[in-house]
Amino acid sequence: MNQQHEDERSRIRTAMDRLLAGQPTCSNGSLTVVALAAESGVHRMVLHKRHADLKDEFYARVRTETHQTPEVERRLRKEVVRLKGAPKDSRAAEAAARYRAEQVVLAAAVLILRTSTGQDHTAPENVVPLRLPHD
Repeated sequence: MNQQHEDERSRIRTAMDRLLAGQPTCSNGSLTVVALAAESGVHRMVLHKRHADLKDEFYARVRTETHQTPEVERRLRKEVVRLKGAPKDSRAAEAAARYRAEQVVLAAAVLILRTSTGQDHTAPENVVPLRLPHD
C-alpha cells in the first residue's frame, strides 16, 4: 500500500472514532457512510471502492458500540417490508378489477337480453340501451 492509501485509512479510522463518540467536526454527526466520508475528508465512493472493509467495520461498530441499527440497514429493511407487501396489494387490486369487469359484462348481457326480447322499456332513465352489432 502506498502512503496516500495509508493516510486515507488512518483518517477514516479517526473519523469513525469521532462519529461514534458523538464529536463530529466536519459532518452532521449521523452514523452513515456519507457522514464518515465527510468527517474523514475522503469521497464516499473511495469508502465504497477502496476501503469497503472500513465501511463494513464502521457499520459493525455502530451496531456493537451504539446498539443501533445503521440508517442504511433500517431503510433497506423498510423497503423489503414494502416490497413484500406489494404483490399482495397487486393481487388484491387485480381481483377487484376482475370482479368489476365481470359485473360490467353481466350488466351488458342483461341489457342485451332485454333489448333483444323487447323488455328494454322498463329500464331506468340513466341506462343507455346497448345496440346489437347488426342493428
